[in-house]
Amino acid sequence: MKSTFLLCITCLFIFSCAAPKSFEYREVRNVKLDKFGFDKTSLDMELVYFNPNNFGLDLKKVDADVYVDNHYLGKMNLDTSMHISKKSDFILPSKIALDVKEFYKNALTLVVSNEVLVTVKGTTKVGKAGIYKTVPFTYEGRHKLNFF
Repeated sequence: MKSTFLLCITCLFIFSCAAPKSFEYREVRNVKLDKFGFDKTSLDMELVYFNPNNFGLDLKKVDADVYVDNHYLGKMNLDTSMHISKKSDFILPSKIALDVKEFYKNALTLVVSNEVLVTVKGTTKVGKAGIYKTVPFTYEGRHKLNFF
């Protein structure tokens, strides 16, 4: 009886909470090549987002594929826990494992273009009070590249 009551209260709590709004992208900071090689190359960066929700959330995991001008660039993973405060900016440290063959195939396009379409498709695990939900996300935006 007590466990049934606790289950009902937990379900009521879960279904009464407002669905979280998507994080708003702000900018990319501190982009640097971490490892460079013919097999394994990775790119480190900090992604700045804003949490528009009136409550804090915990972010547990991010798995995404990154595309530049609709060409696959690599895989982005974050497997760490972090708390995101309500109505605030936060920095998401990111590492992209580059697909070197695809990168070299599209390197000339990246150098001669002054603007590229960046697309990120993946999932993130967010939650509150120890209850997590996997949420799909897609980001798409045009970005200027300044190599010179």
